Amino acid sequence: MAKILVVDDEPLICEMLEVFLSRAGHDVTAVTDGRQAINAVKTIPVELVIADIVMPEKDGLETIMELQKMRPDLKIIAISGGSRIGNFDFLAMAKKLGACKTFYKPLDNNELLVAVDACLVP
Repeated sequence: MAKILVVDDEPLICEMLEVFLSRAGHDVTAVTDGRQAINAVKTIPVELVIADIVMPEKDGLETIMELQKMRPDLKIIAISGGSRIGNFDFLAMAKKLGACKTFYKPLDNNELLVAVDACLVP
């Protein structure tokens, strides 16, 4: 069982991931923006963060950069439903910034669970 933080501005996505990952045996906390994620990582011993990219306040790329500075060992999975603007691919950038896996929404739960397990292997 791992401590996982879910960061998504869509409450239904947070709830769906919280339920799904909890049923898979993980301890899940969900927050709705990057600022809350940064604060949560300061106080909760999180092993993995699943972060949306397109969010108000502090977007996912900013959040990933800040989390990597705080905790270079922290594993991150980036997700997005709208990760391309023109030729710029936000998920590709998330990967360059340190995300171990990336996924477009809608998420395939089985693929996500495989990715979670892969990211958590020491």
